[in-house]
Amino acid sequence: MRAIAWLLRVFCYIFHTILSLALLALGGVAVFSGAEHMKLETLPWQGAELNRLLIILGLAGLASVILALMDWFRLLLPLWSIYVLAMLVKGVFLSPAVSFDGRADFDSWLWLIGGAVLAMIGSFSVLGRRRGQVG
Repeated sequence: MRAIAWLLRVFCYIFHTILSLALLALGGVAVFSGAEHMKLETLPWQGAELNRLLIILGLAGLASVILALMDWFRLLLPLWSIYVLAMLVKGVFLSPAVSFDGRADFDSWLWLIGGAVLAMIGSFSVLGRRRGQVG
C-alpha cells in the first residue's frame, strides 16, 4: 500500500509540474507576443486577463509542488489538485462552449481528467508524510 501511495505521489508531482510549466509557457508566450484576444473554451477567462491568469496559475501550481516537496506547506498541493480537477470537469463537461472534434479528442480529455484524478489522489498522500520519512 505504501508503494502505491508513493507512486501516486510521484505521479502527482510530475503531473502538476508539467501542467504548471505548460500554463506558464502558454501565458508567457501570450503576454510577450501581445495576444489580447486569446480564449480557451475550458477556462472562464479570456483576453489579457486570461494571459495574466495563466502565468499566475502556472506559478501557483509550481509553488504547490515545490512547497510539498520541501515539506513546508503540504496542504497547498491537495488544494491545488482539487482546483485543477474541478476546473477541468467544469470546463470540459459543464461548459456549453466546448465541443469535441471526434472520439479521439473526447478520449484525450478523458485521459487528462483521469490523470488529474490520479494526481489528486496522490496529493492526499502528501498530507500523511512527515519530514524525514522516506515512504
